Amino acid sequence: MITKASPAKINLYLRVLRKRKDGYHDLLSLMQRISLFDELTFSPGQGRILVRCPGAALPEDEGNIVYRAAAAFFSRIASPSGVEITIRKRIPVAAGLGGGSSNAATTLMTLNELSGSPLTRKALMRIGAGLGADIPFFIFEKTAWASGIGNRLVEAPPLPPLWFVLINPGFEISTKMVYQKLNLGLTSAIINYSIPRFYTADDLIRGLTNDLENVTVGLHPVIDHFKVLLMNNGARGALMSGSGPTVFGIFTDEESAFAAEKNLKQKNRWSVLGAHSL
Repeated sequence: MITKASPAKINLYLRVLRKRKDGYHDLLSLMQRISLFDELTFSPGQGRILVRCPGAALPEDEGNIVYRAAAAFFSRIASPSGVEITIRKRIPVAAGLGGGSSNAATTLMTLNELSGSPLTRKALMRIGAGLGADIPFFIFEKTAWASGIGNRLVEAPPLPPLWFVLINPGFEISTKMVYQKLNLGLTSAIINYSIPRFYTADDLIRGLTNDLENVTVGLHPVIDHFKVLLMNNGARGALMSGSGPTVFGIFTDEESAFAAEKNLKQKNRWSVLGAHSL
């Protein structure tokens, strides 16, 4: 039996560049892993895959991306076996934090480790890309600029340590619906873009961007309220992560972040979580 931590992510920058013929969107995003974790426990499965999610309203069959990740891994190795995976969720579901993608990536990496590492990291990333756009990022295990549908990754220049306070309202957002409401025209034109240069916290805070935020705010105006709350509690900047609805505030010191987290937890009914960059 082995237990692994499966981290959340936030998008510090997210531009949607175009809609593609295959229905996906080309994007440019700066993705950062944070110290908010699910726990996955792996045990021998006697020739079959079993997934358990105690306390979470998640499927425990092929409807769970962790199950599909395990099946995809075993289909690619010479001597497939079984596994029992127990997922203990701490990352909010469908919240713009990549919890499911992270769980799938952790599954691929852990099964590879337990099998004697028959597959390279690149091979695992290729499997992950076939399951979900954010999975390769979690296998990459570095702060990264993601492009294409999220499958082309370049390590980002180092950023200073950052602390985050996250507010999650407790409802789920469909990523597919948010992208549909963007209503971008189909185009095959060449995209010209440049990757912003963020070397300091001030650079990053000035550059915070999320093209999906206006769509989700239009559906749920409370997200704008979260941004105001975080800024009023000392955040240097605030932004929605991914397609939402989680909003994060950025802090450049742990003390300020802890004070904001404590104050917001006392005064609000929403889920307030503290984390730092990994």
